Amino acid sequence: MTIQKAINPGQIQSCYGVMSQLRPHVTSEHSFVEKIQRQMTQGYQLIYLQENEKVVAVAGFRILEFLAWGKVLYVDDLITDSETRKNGHGGQLLKWILECAKEANCDQVHLDSGPQRHDAHRLYLNHGFKIIGYHLACILHDQHNP
Repeated sequence: MTIQKAINPGQIQSCYGVMSQLRPHVTSEHSFVEKIQRQMTQGYQLIYLQENEKVVAVAGFRILEFLAWGKVLYVDDLITDSETRKNGHGGQLLKWILECAKEANCDQVHLDSGPQRHDAHRLYLNHGFKIIGYHLACILHDQHNP
């Protein structure tokens, strides 16, 4: 099993099947590739874990700087294929991300997680994450119901 950065359109497209389990509102591979490429111009990075040449876990992140927290690696997306959950793939990606943050001299790693994602919360808490606050949003355009 290897963790790789998705750089070209083919690699990005190979991540769609797993990412669509987390982001079902992205309804086509074509729009997924376009969105990822657009986000990459803003510092987004997409990584994936392959097992037997099949993508089994995907994560997207970016490095940002905040007055409140300093230099932060922010995890936008982290999902393991529903058919291979509980095999440690999410933990492998998370360890890779934490190491990447250390190498980039980040002060912290942050992420948001839906309240219903109990298995994900266990994973994050087991890797040293703490629940430090609420995430609030004012929805101006609901991308899930265009």
